[in-house]
Amino acid sequence: MTEETQNNTPPDRMSVNPHSEYFDGEQLQRGVGIRFKDRVRTDIEEYCISEGWVRVQAGKTVDRKGNPLTIKLTGPVEAWFEDLGDNPPVARKDETQD
Repeated sequence: MTEETQNNTPPDRMSVNPHSEYFDGEQLQRGVGIRFKDRVRTDIEEYCISEGWVRVQAGKTVDRKGNPLTIKLTGPVEAWFEDLGDNPPVARKDETQD
């Protein structure tokens, strides 16, 4: 992957929780689109492309600290930056393998 492609594709793993080590507010401001099992999703709390999973909120249930409870769903994950227009570079599992 070239440096330009790396700058135009989201990281392998990202979270919207500011307390997570995978949180990156600067990249989240760009808008990250997620396709999970061939369906665009807007309710993703965290994802990992290489491991093939996403976390979504489990209804309105929260833990004792007020954080949403999440469930882990497995399947193919693709991510892209929404600020790059209609045909952005997409991060997929086959591109992130060593």
